[in-house]
Amino acid sequence: MEQAPDSEWPEAWLMPDGDCKDQKALNKKEPNVPVTVEELKDIGICYWKLDAAAYEYPKISVPWDPKDAIDPNLTKIRDDRGYSYADIITVHPDTLPEYETKVKAFFEEHIHDAEEIRYILGGSGFFDVRNKKDGWVRIHIKAGDLMTLPEGIYHRFTVDEADSIHAMRLFIGQPVWTPFNRPCEEHESRVKYTKGYLEEEKKVEE
Repeated sequence: MEQAPDSEWPEAWLMPDGDCKDQKALNKKEPNVPVTVEELKDIGICYWKLDAAAYEYPKISVPWDPKDAIDPNLTKIRDDRGYSYADIITVHPDTLPEYETKVKAFFEEHIHDAEEIRYILGGSGFFDVRNKKDGWVRIHIKAGDLMTLPEGIYHRFTVDEADSIHAMRLFIGQPVWTPFNRPCEEHESRVKYTKGYLEEEKKVEE
């Protein structure tokens, strides 16, 4: 299934330099500096727009069998990309024990040794990813957004000020839970990402 047209991608922008004092706020520069779809694709982001409201999903299901998907578009993406495991979580003060502690932990900058796939079923939040100049790009994800982050990209996640997000996490094979916090430049997945997405940029600058 082809990715969504540029007009359907979520809004993204550069975050201000320095520490993020309020992770749930928009954190836009003054004036705002939008990030284009081309720039997101260039660092390995993939995106599809689905109709999450048209189908019912449990608030929490660990695991959730992706074979149970009845949305034909989700089924197509599942089969095309080989997703064989999923779970569904709701990040909200009423459903996640030690909510504030967990939300702060999600916001630690890290990588994974596999692609990260998130389908937003309800609510909203932010994925922050590092661009080629090591600046933070904030992506505002909402219901219907299915986004993948490539293996080895530095990123972090947070809810926004609404304090609620309902999401499906998809995996190829057994789930990968382990975050590797920055710095981890020698990690195999980071080396792979650097070679695949960043080295060409360095050559151009030279």
